[in-house]
Amino acid sequence: MLMLAFQLSAQQKTEVTIRTDKGEYRINKHIYGHFSEHLGRGIYGGLWVGENSTIPNVNGVRKDIIDALKHIHIPNLRWPGGCFADEYHWMDGIGPRSERPKMVNTHWGGVVEDNSFGTHEFLNLCEALETEPYICGNLGSGTVEEMSKWVEYITFGGESPMANLRKKNGREKPWKVSLWGVGNENWGCGGNMTPETYAENYRRYATFCRNYGDNKLYKIAGGPNVDDYRWMDVMMRNIPHFLMNGVSVHNYTFTRAWEDKGNATGFSEDDYFSLLQHGLRMDEIVTKHAEVMDKYDPAKRIGMIVDEWGAWYNVEPGTNPGFLYQQNTLRDAILAGTILNIFHKHADRVQVANIAQLVNVLQALFLTEGDKMLLTPTYHVFDMYKVHQDATMLPVEFTSPTYSRLGKSIPSLSVSASRDKNGAVHVSFVNIDPTQAVEISSNLTDVKGKLTSAGIITAPKTDSYNTFENPNQVVLKEYKNGSFKNGILKIRIPEKSVVTVEIK
Repeated sequence: MLMLAFQLSAQQKTEVTIRTDKGEYRINKHIYGHFSEHLGRGIYGGLWVGENSTIPNVNGVRKDIIDALKHIHIPNLRWPGGCFADEYHWMDGIGPRSERPKMVNTHWGGVVEDNSFGTHEFLNLCEALETEPYICGNLGSGTVEEMSKWVEYITFGGESPMANLRKKNGREKPWKVSLWGVGNENWGCGGNMTPETYAENYRRYATFCRNYGDNKLYKIAGGPNVDDYRWMDVMMRNIPHFLMNGVSVHNYTFTRAWEDKGNATGFSEDDYFSLLQHGLRMDEIVTKHAEVMDKYDPAKRIGMIVDEWGAWYNVEPGTNPGFLYQQNTLRDAILAGTILNIFHKHADRVQVANIAQLVNVLQALFLTEGDKMLLTPTYHVFDMYKVHQDATMLPVEFTSPTYSRLGKSIPSLSVSASRDKNGAVHVSFVNIDPTQAVEISSNLTDVKGKLTSAGIITAPKTDSYNTFENPNQVVLKEYKNGSFKNGILKIRIPEKSVVTVEIK
């Protein structure tokens, strides 16, 4: 009886209105993009093992990771950085690997980069994944000519020095590349520029990034760090809009402060609360940047590109501090679901996003150790949420219960809904609260069909995580505690969980 009384008290109720009559914007599949920088064990020892490895691979890239990425319908992959991009000289990464010059990765651990993973390896990987490449060019330490020739090398199908060089290196036909970043974090590691100086440089570099044949570049300007709204204003004001298709925004989530970001595991409930509170700021940041963009671009032609986001913690003890290796817990899955819901909400402006990063770095989807590979809790959110890719966003209205800690309160419930091209409605719920479930009642009287499936990601503790010895502590499972009858969806969202339902 005491246990029953506790369960009944440890839950709240709310009504959620899903505006199936108001769907106006498409959730661009590209907000489910990923990021693989030459950083730590992200490329080498992560994605890339080489063709001669005993680990099963496709042209040198781990087959288990390729298969897992195809399963979640990866829409784009950003490369080679990050800070690394503005010290990367692409011609060092083409031709016979034995002849490629080595370099020092000055940003990330001072290790030697042998350039064995370069343009051909990356673009061949994207073809194997059936995903779009997102290349970030070197504006910080490179030249206009260098970036211009890279575009030509990759995308020109005719007769030219760069096209002929590509053919000499084994690729006859050009690749298709649309997403093109003109520099990265040029307010910081990409050159420590003022926004005015960067805007002038961008205009020059972007002018010489040509469209060849039917390959049309989607040119992305290096935008602001977190809440630098002045930087966004200068980009929108000083760069002619015909030269720019998108502006990037970078915003990482950490527990305490930049100097001490908190630990990935073994954290307190106060740290759990602080991280989610910080993560929810993404809504404010996107909203305010969108207001600046709307002032200059009311037609919303230019996309907001959140091409670096995710949790950033102190590195795991005993690992190279420049490699940014961290574990990944249920807390990270909850953060990922919450932020993806925010991107859905802003589907009118957010057109591309890239979680940082893919393998063994920051909020990774995969961790590897020799021939072993595991899927992190964050991977399972991308698996669950793939149903929203290119679906129509359906606005939701509700009053969230609150989760209180440290004398502050945050909404404990995040909800997003969409309708896909076949008419199926998917609703995703995130319950941040670690102790209280939420009983949901939602009226969808104009939706015909039945509750065909539901999935859940949860675990015994907020810091539960997967290991190579026990890789299934936090996984996506079937969930049966819901119903859809007479147009009413009723479902219990357990504490510290992510749930998605399908009605069709």
